[in-house]
Amino acid sequence: MILASIPSPARGVWHLGPLPIRAYALCILAGIIVAVLITRKRWAARGGRADDVLDISAWAVPFGIVGGRLYHVITDPELYFAAGRQPIKALYIWDGGLGIWGAVALGGLGAWIGCKRCGVKLSAFADALAPGLVLALAIGRFGNYFNQELYGAPSTLPWALRIDASHRPADTPDLATYHPTFLYESLWCVGVFFLLLWAEKRFRLGYGRLFALYVAAYTLGRVWVEALRVDHANRILGLRLNIWTSILIFTAAVVFLVLARRGQPASVASGRAAEDDSVIGDDEAHSGGGDAPGDDLQRKAAK
Repeated sequence: MILASIPSPARGVWHLGPLPIRAYALCILAGIIVAVLITRKRWAARGGRADDVLDISAWAVPFGIVGGRLYHVITDPELYFAAGRQPIKALYIWDGGLGIWGAVALGGLGAWIGCKRCGVKLSAFADALAPGLVLALAIGRFGNYFNQELYGAPSTLPWALRIDASHRPADTPDLATYHPTFLYESLWCVGVFFLLLWAEKRFRLGYGRLFALYVAAYTLGRVWVEALRVDHANRILGLRLNIWTSILIFTAAVVFLVLARRGQPASVASGRAAEDDSVIGDDEAHSGGGDAPGDDLQRKAAK
């Protein structure tokens, strides 16, 4: 007998006349807003122009959404293009299905374009972005909760998620409660957020190393969360494709952390000249004793 469980929302769509307001989209939008606000504050603390974040986001966000959807459709084409399926639904992003790997990859391309146009260094911007990005993921995962999707194996734990009959797997139609993997991943992302703030202050990470730590920490958690999920996924050697992707990306991130260059603080400026000699990047690692120029600014950014 199940004594307690997390109820699923009664609905995930509200209508304002003919206009549907979808909780999935609202969660993603809320995550983007939080990421932009946090990054603006962190970027300005590093000596960058706060408006750079909006300009870069104007490229990174749409690229990221397209990339996330492309990754999902390419890795699970049978959901849309197999016999009896409706290919047009590959465009229905409101039904769920945004792969984080594609979002980061193509979103990174958009960010690179935005950084080039603003004349700032991508690595410095990525480090400023990392905490806000992982918090955006934590918020965005609640969109899966409203869609009643991407849950885990059947469970009778007190925090198991109750799934409506219409959303349950075909092979377990009579089982009502499952692992709330959306919640596991969201809580993991919150933990990574605080890890990044601590590590930035403790180890003075820069030159893209803070972003690499985000990638490594997120993928480490994604492996065990992914292993619990029961939704459709293609497999390689018995493991879900996203587990293999997580392992490969985790390995690359750790290698980058180990091999990334260290040295004097770098300016946030790239294509343009820094307007102020005190404007620095995000790496305070330096040789010799005493404080490097810009240490006070960096300490402020790490708070």
